[in-house]
Amino acid sequence: MKKMLLALIALLTAGTLAQTDNRFVYEPVPAEVSVPQAGAVPSDAIVLFDGSNMDAWMTAAAEEDAHWEIADGAMTVRPGMRTIKTRQVFGDIQLHLEFRPSELIQGEGQSRGNSGVFLHSLFEVQVLDSWNNPTYVNGQAGAIYLQSAPLVNVAREPGEWQSYDIIFQSPVYDGRGNLSEPAYVTVLQNGVLVQNHVALQGATYTPLPEYTVRCVPYGQEREQDCSGKMPITLQDHGQVVSYRNIWVREL
Repeated sequence: MKKMLLALIALLTAGTLAQTDNRFVYEPVPAEVSVPQAGAVPSDAIVLFDGSNMDAWMTAAAEEDAHWEIADGAMTVRPGMRTIKTRQVFGDIQLHLEFRPSELIQGEGQSRGNSGVFLHSLFEVQVLDSWNNPTYVNGQAGAIYLQSAPLVNVAREPGEWQSYDIIFQSPVYDGRGNLSEPAYVTVLQNGVLVQNHVALQGATYTPLPEYTVRCVPYGQEREQDCSGKMPITLQDHGQVVSYRNIWVREL
């Protein structure tokens, strides 16, 4: 009996070890991505603006060359320069950009440093001067516009550079044009988490949030298929806002 018991224990132990060994995964090996120094662009990133030109961008509506003002490594939108979008289209992404509302305070609420980052050209992460500037909380900096207020307000003073690091998961549709998975977004503003894997209710600029396979993206004029990859859009809201160091990684 004792021998049988010891044999059973050995068998069970061997099975446990075998299961444990199977948890070691060796393939596929993650690709090596270098980041030379803190704040540098990852080696596998697509640079959308490095301070020298706007070749990666065009106007959202007319699809002409973009002509925002370029100076000191930044591009600045001023009233009438028009909303722009990337020439390249994207699905799931990691997006980094830095923005700076004008140091000249004019107006209040939504009239101070207003712009926006439209993921998929449909879902706006609000850009605003939210330093000592009360407004509706789902419209302040770091908000998913009209859908989700930021967890905290980490806005810096007007004229100071700020950053967004955004993880975006694009919506998924089935073969019949029905939504299978909504879009999700995580946002860090100035290194602080302000949106934590938020499920987006739909487009943020339409009268009510909606998901549709056919749509007219923000700032554009032509109806198109919006179920696949889409551009990233930066908004001209009639106010002065600067951007720099914009890059994206496809996920």
